[in-house]
Amino acid sequence: MDTMHETAAPAGAEVDESRLRWWERRTEWPMVALSVLFLGLYAWMVLDTGLSPRAHARIDGVMWAVWAAFAVDYAVRLALARRRLRFVLHNIFDLLVLVLPLLRQLRVLRLVVVLLTLNRRVQARVRGQVVLYVTGAVVLLGTSAALAVLEVERTAPDAEITTFGDALWWTMTTVTTVGYGDYYPVTGQGKLIAAGLMVAGIALLGVVTGSIASWFVDRFGSLEQSMSASADATRRLDAESDQLRAEIVALREEITALRKEITSRD
Repeated sequence: MDTMHETAAPAGAEVDESRLRWWERRTEWPMVALSVLFLGLYAWMVLDTGLSPRAHARIDGVMWAVWAAFAVDYAVRLALARRRLRFVLHNIFDLLVLVLPLLRQLRVLRLVVVLLTLNRRVQARVRGQVVLYVTGAVVLLGTSAALAVLEVERTAPDAEITTFGDALWWTMTTVTTVGYGDYYPVTGQGKLIAAGLMVAGIALLGVVTGSIASWFVDRFGSLEQSMSASADATRRLDAESDQLRAEIVALREEITALRKEITSRD
């Protein structure tokens, strides 16, 4: 029914999505809190190598519960959306990263769910603050990627990345597209993480480059406006000076004429 309604709607017609926006406003901070909790638990599980199997299972259970909350949030947003087909098409990546982690080999993709949630909820808050947004995105992405690659790489045969320091260094060289090659993933999951990190790094560099270019355009635009305003002021001053000179010349001529008239009377 929703699909038929969407098809019948005229192109460019506005659809009331107030219910969806209401839900997103109400769940904004709870979802951010769950995302931070997930990242904290994930970091604890990866970095604390002394965890007992029981503690590890409990942490993993809480993480799956948080992931399930993300799935519920997606389902509710889908149910509240008036144009559901449009919602699915515009959030297809959200759906994929919710479904793929059900495969044990791709459970690391749960991190992508967290990153997407944080980006969607926080982006509106820092809109226009490009430096803050990019800095936060780089730190969050780099830390998450380092934890993920360390988890899947350190127990692999011939592993190059075995400590968190190695993982951070590899992340920095990868996200900046430098790629020294001193550390590299050897597992399939590690290579998948590397590919995602490369794409994200290129996107972030594009944002930074665009921001710098925009800054230069704004600066040169302001300078050009300032120079134009200065030129206008100079032209006005020149016109006023010419007018004053003309008035002075006229006054001199009048004074000369008066003198001649007075002299002739005398």
